[in-house]
Amino acid sequence: MGVYGPLIAFILGSVFPFYWSFVVASNDDSADSPLLPGGKFFHNAGRVFDTIPFWKALGNSIIVSGTVTLSVVLLSTLAGFAFAKLRFRGRGPLMVFVIATLAVPTQLGIIPLYMAMAEFGWSGTLGAVIIPNLITAFGVFWMRQYIVDAVPDELIEAARMDGCSLLRTFWHVCLPAVRPAAAMLGVFTFMMSWNDFLWPLVVLDAENPTMQVALEKLQSGYYVDNSLVLAGTTLATVPILLVFLVLGRQIVAGIMQGAVKG
Repeated sequence: MGVYGPLIAFILGSVFPFYWSFVVASNDDSADSPLLPGGKFFHNAGRVFDTIPFWKALGNSIIVSGTVTLSVVLLSTLAGFAFAKLRFRGRGPLMVFVIATLAVPTQLGIIPLYMAMAEFGWSGTLGAVIIPNLITAFGVFWMRQYIVDAVPDELIEAARMDGCSLLRTFWHVCLPAVRPAAAMLGVFTFMMSWNDFLWPLVVLDAENPTMQVALEKLQSGYYVDNSLVLAGTTLATVPILLVFLVLGRQIVAGIMQGAVKG
């Protein structure tokens, strides 16, 4: 009980916000502090579909988050492989520069980035949300640190002696070895991209929103209908849960591998 008690309390604390959201979303807004789910969830979900362009926002968020996730995982793994296993001039200072960019607040880059998007004619399009996020400094650092230990130098040398090109060595030797870390990076990236609110709000048109921007309209009136807002929030959480379920096995493998190494 000494070990499992805090673990159970942590799990219950993590699940409670989602449970409470569903409880409120499945009751009338006039209900006083409900504790159990009601029978109004599908009614409130229907009102969400009538209030905001839910399916368009859902499609936009899937396109943006899916594209950004695939790009970040692939490009970060390539860059991490280069920093970890290749020897080239300026590797150390360049890696320090990449890490230093993590300390720059995102808000500082919004104005110049918006001016660049306007100059290229991408404002109002999904490309303005996707292109600036195709690779992240965190992803490069994450994959570099993992590849240093997960891919032995001897394995790369053996592949080279067998005639593998650099790209084939990356694809057939490095990539299979880093699947747990890539899966975790994919989940983190998908969640951050899915929940991103500020930049899509600035650069996208009101008729072409992502999910988080569309949900904001549910509470923009003078009176806030909590059942309506949390019904939309609950529906918007489903894709993240699906991604976690699909990649859950790889995530657990990555955590267990890190625990063994520690």
